[in-house]
Amino acid sequence: MPLTRYLTAILYFSGCMIATSQSNQSNKIFPKSIEDEALVALSFYPELKDTAIEFKFKDNIKKSTMQAQPTFVSIFRSKEDREYIILISRKIQIEDESFTMKDIPSDVLVGWLGHELGHVMDYRDRTGLGMILFGIKYLFSGTHIKEVERAADTFAIDHGMGEYILKTKNFILDNANFSERYKAKLRKLYMSPEEVMHLIEKKQ
Repeated sequence: MPLTRYLTAILYFSGCMIATSQSNQSNKIFPKSIEDEALVALSFYPELKDTAIEFKFKDNIKKSTMQAQPTFVSIFRSKEDREYIILISRKIQIEDESFTMKDIPSDVLVGWLGHELGHVMDYRDRTGLGMILFGIKYLFSGTHIKEVERAADTFAIDHGMGEYILKTKNFILDNANFSERYKAKLRKLYMSPEEVMHLIEKKQ
């Protein structure tokens, strides 16, 4: 992880008391083991400084590695007071391959977290009822999934995380242990590395 980006993250949150898994005294909570990566990803989203977000490990997330969503108790609060949780699978099972977060390169993890924060950005302006309808459509519509995942990538790239998003995609697509069938599914639903590069170039 670039030292300058880590220092930027520390400076950005110098006025905040950052909570770890043992503390709940600020509006950002995350396990100590991913503290550096969470700080870096959050530093790209100044709009989320006052938004309550918890990063939490979970033993099993069905059909997903990470999942961002508003908390159940806050979904019908005002948009400004809504709280979010980003669930992170302790064990990543992709076909016959199994990983833990310790196996994921730091920059790849930053990109993964940045993508999930892109989802939070997408959720911020939705009403509680809108979020419920959004969730239902995500369960049953492949077209909606594609729109949602591309939107999250776009938010991340627009906030300067393009290189991290690119590293995350290449980590999966260049991994010889993953089948072409699995990679084809990702290419169908998610933004391709070429599209990410195009958006990065447009911002320059």
